[in-house]
Amino acid sequence: MISLQTRIQELRKERKVTQSELAEAVEVTRQTIISLENGRYKASLVLAHKIAQYFQMSIEDIFLFNEEDENL
Repeated sequence: MISLQTRIQELRKERKVTQSELAEAVEVTRQTIISLENGRYKASLVLAHKIAQYFQMSIEDIFLFNEEDENL
């Protein structure tokens, strides 16, 4: 089982970016950002890439994978 956490909320708050501003920048709804931050939605690779570009970070620095009994 793989669990996924994100640093989106943390990064957004550090940079004083609203959920709406981030959503507009990466072309999704504010509800999608809320769901990502709460762990109820897993981003597609395209969306993860857009978010990483927005924050000028790597995907791995924003999306934290916890591998449990999984061979990747």
